[in-house]
Amino acid sequence: MRTLFKNIKELLQVRDQNIAFVSGKAMSKLPTIKDAYLLVENGLISDFGTMDACPNLEADTVIDATGKMLLPTWCDSHTHIVYAGNRESEFVDKIKGLSYQEIANKGGGILNSAKKLQETSEDALYEQSKKRLDEVMALGTGAIEIKSGYGLTLKSELKMLRVIKRLKESYPLPIKATFLGAHAFPNAFKNNKDGYIKLLIENLLPQVAQTQLANYIDVFCETGYFSVEDTERILKAGKQYGLQPKIHVNQFTSLGGVQVGVKHNALSVDHLEEMKAEDIDALKNTNTMPVALPGCSFFLGIPYTPAREMIDAGLPMALATDYNPGSSPSGNMNFVLSTACIKMKLTPEEAINAATINGAYAMGLEKEVGSVTIGKKANVILTKPINSYGFMPYAFGSNHIETVFINGVKL
Repeated sequence: MRTLFKNIKELLQVRDQNIAFVSGKAMSKLPTIKDAYLLVENGLISDFGTMDACPNLEADTVIDATGKMLLPTWCDSHTHIVYAGNRESEFVDKIKGLSYQEIANKGGGILNSAKKLQETSEDALYEQSKKRLDEVMALGTGAIEIKSGYGLTLKSELKMLRVIKRLKESYPLPIKATFLGAHAFPNAFKNNKDGYIKLLIENLLPQVAQTQLANYIDVFCETGYFSVEDTERILKAGKQYGLQPKIHVNQFTSLGGVQVGVKHNALSVDHLEEMKAEDIDALKNTNTMPVALPGCSFFLGIPYTPAREMIDAGLPMALATDYNPGSSPSGNMNFVLSTACIKMKLTPEEAINAATINGAYAMGLEKEVGSVTIGKKANVILTKPINSYGFMPYAFGSNHIETVFINGVKL
């Protein structure tokens, strides 16, 4: 099967295979080819270049992209899209002035979602999650990470991970699964936090490892949730089962979670709304990707990740949606791109790099997706006719996507 895109106004994110991610000043550089072609064979990118060098060959499908941009699909490295129901009642509480922590203290938050999920059948949970995945793919997401964490019991955590596996088996895009049993303390362990951590390490983790349902392990390292010491204990246990960390840190407070993530070779540290100079220093010259979640900041009205300061200090940055029912009920990466530019002062080039190549790295998919590179999956977005790629984050209320292709096949 051969597909040829021709007369592309601008082909974005053209990279060779040696680049895993970009950092610091390099984030402001977005390699492109104007008046370009792209050749797809058997679902993979096989060739590209300027139209004057376009080969004269037979293709099963020829797509004229005159006036349109072609770029890699978004790589959303932090989501919680497997959940039951919604938390719209908490939305009203938030409008009335209750904080995220206050809502959680009155029985809302993660424990509210956990109760709903525990009462929902696996098939119903799959059908709800499937609709969300269909939606985000149509919005340009071509690779995604999905966490557990709304089960908080052995039975329900495994149910979530099985649903993620079913999505992985049913959909053509790359999906990574993360075990987030340490998302919150269940009510039954409210006064026995050590007991829950022991249950998680001695019971849940071995079962998760045995079923091979997760790629990564995550912990919500935050005041009122899991301490730095708790986090380190859980990460050590996860690593014994081959689960690399991807952790929630610095959402509301800077506790030292960044440092423990780096110490344990975390693939990513996510949220980072509250960052001290020592947190930024800890990430320098490491292989740990900082991930910003501006949709969460927008929805909760909390500070945005100081991305400008971090990139100017030489760090890389990835962007993700944090799609979840409580603090970021949207999987729209286009909105994330715009918000990063408008509120976090990223340039369009930096934001696109953060949402593609760096996002791919943040879930271990840098060799498969995230750039226009020969041999990578042909997961690409064809835009509507637009003046420049800067128009995508600028016109934040419009849908600029004409077609999404996964493995070279139109959705």
